[in-house]
Amino acid sequence: MDAQQLEQARGQVLEIFEAGVSRVKGNNAVIEYLGNNPLSGEYCLIAVGKAASSMSLGALSVLKDQITTGLVITKHDHTEDELRTYKNITAMESDHPVPGEPSLVAGKALIDFVDAAPQDAKFLVLFSGGASSLMEVLADGMSLEKLAQLNKVLLSIGYDITQMNQVRRAISHIKGGRLANFINGRETLALLISDVPGDDPAVIGSGPLTPVEEDITQFDLPDSITSILDGVTFTPAPKAELFSNITTHVIATLDDAKIAAEKCAQSLGLNVTVYDEFMQGDAEQKAVAICTALNTADSGIHIWGGETSLILPPNPGRGGRNQHLAAVAARELSGTDDVVFLAAGTDGTDGPTPDAGGLVDGQTVSRGNSHNLNISDYLAAADVGNYLIKTGDLVTTGPTGTNVMDLVIALKQ
Repeated sequence: MDAQQLEQARGQVLEIFEAGVSRVKGNNAVIEYLGNNPLSGEYCLIAVGKAASSMSLGALSVLKDQITTGLVITKHDHTEDELRTYKNITAMESDHPVPGEPSLVAGKALIDFVDAAPQDAKFLVLFSGGASSLMEVLADGMSLEKLAQLNKVLLSIGYDITQMNQVRRAISHIKGGRLANFINGRETLALLISDVPGDDPAVIGSGPLTPVEEDITQFDLPDSITSILDGVTFTPAPKAELFSNITTHVIATLDDAKIAAEKCAQSLGLNVTVYDEFMQGDAEQKAVAICTALNTADSGIHIWGGETSLILPPNPGRGGRNQHLAAVAARELSGTDDVVFLAAGTDGTDGPTPDAGGLVDGQTVSRGNSHNLNISDYLAAADVGNYLIKTGDLVTTGPTGTNVMDLVIALKQ
């Protein structure tokens, strides 16, 4: 590709990514569901997650005065200005990916909100990824200090989201269906955006309204976790009858985003290959495998979806799994001229950074070399965000109003 073709290819890949994200954006998904499934009567609104603000605006645009009151809990800087104009909605911002004091404040606010609702009230609950960290009511014997230690360990040892949520549920009064204790049989409709493989409601946001049969004491946990959990009294699961009036639907998934991305690519006149298997495992190994496959792949757009993991060094720099995946791809593609490669989080954030991921090509490493940057050093330090920003390959979208894990999109000429 010459310079003009490269610029066009990079623009097309970003356009395809944005089309995938748009399909699963919180307000779009909620509006579509409520349009197809009208609700009658008044509702108390609860929304928790990275997409909570967007999902709430979707519900409010359809239901209007049917929403009598609401509590929205989302990540810092994720509350949309329009939501603040609703006087009957309380919007709170909390900590992610590691829970902090605001997470406990938000958890208490949630319980107080539910307890204050009349016994004949109906709840519309909107959950999306990030809810596990954004709100918490801790089990007896669990402290904020222990919780912070636990989540840092979970994020650093390469656990996937399913494994992390198994542990998070066990130390909570509200996760793993335990919020049903407070709902106490009242009619509840829960609409979920899935950020987990398999789209299991018990795993999304650690399943506050979904019963889970599991005993963490039977799990083979590493010493780094069991030492933190010493002295914690685990909260028992709610009784089965407390779930009889709770209805749950998953309204946006990774597959929805992949299908929308595919349709966008086809509209651009490109051949498309969508890979059904869930992309997971070590980010570096996955990047090498994908680039190897691209060597012999057909021309056109190639789409993967999933969520890789990244084991961090003791003092990581700026970055996340998608930035790391993209940087490894840049190393593998160095010197080639026929592939543009994007790895990005659909939520617009990657790890503890405000960046979504990276968009690289065969010239990324040479651009780094021109700035006297050694890509291997940045990979070893888990600091690839500071590399990609200098090469012009960092993707920063801002909060997207959704979270269905990650997309990898490659265009091969």
